[in-house]
Amino acid sequence: MLDATRLRKGMIIKREDGELWRVVEMQLVTPGRWKAMVQTKLRKLKDNTVTDYRFRSEERVEQAFFDEIQVEFLYHSGDDYFFMNHETFDQITLNGDVIGEGTKYLMPNIIYTIESYGGKPVNVVPPITLELKVVDTEPNIKGATASASYKPATLENGMVVNVPPFIKPGDVVKIDTRDDKYLERA
Repeated sequence: MLDATRLRKGMIIKREDGELWRVVEMQLVTPGRWKAMVQTKLRKLKDNTVTDYRFRSEERVEQAFFDEIQVEFLYHSGDDYFFMNHETFDQITLNGDVIGEGTKYLMPNIIYTIESYGGKPVNVVPPITLELKVVDTEPNIKGATASASYKPATLENGMVVNVPPFIKPGDVVKIDTRDDKYLERA
């Protein structure tokens, strides 16, 4: 069991109803002389419904723990995504609903982790950093600013991230998959 104040974005919890919920947003609210509360936005893993829920700060929450399988992404066809288990070499097919927003990080020949609960896959975890090629970005304007500024860049997977002005199309950049941020040029 976990204190509600220790909830973090991305955690998966099991509520009283027995369903698994992913914490999408979390904010600790301390209103004046009242007790602190944890305001969350939760997404049910079963059907992707989203709900707002407020926990009291002293409330205890059960964190769900998963079995993890290392897999390599192979390809996708329609809404089905195909992976290969690295231990047994079996092919695993997952629907896009299981992967959710993580589909934007699926690149062939990259190792991912499938989390399963009760033998059923519930999540695909990408590596913490990915190296992606810049497809399009604005040109650098010399002397435009003396301070650190960023410009939008479209990556090979269609994502748009802010990058420093010296990045140009064709460069490969390292992206943090936890918060979709540019880390460095690869």
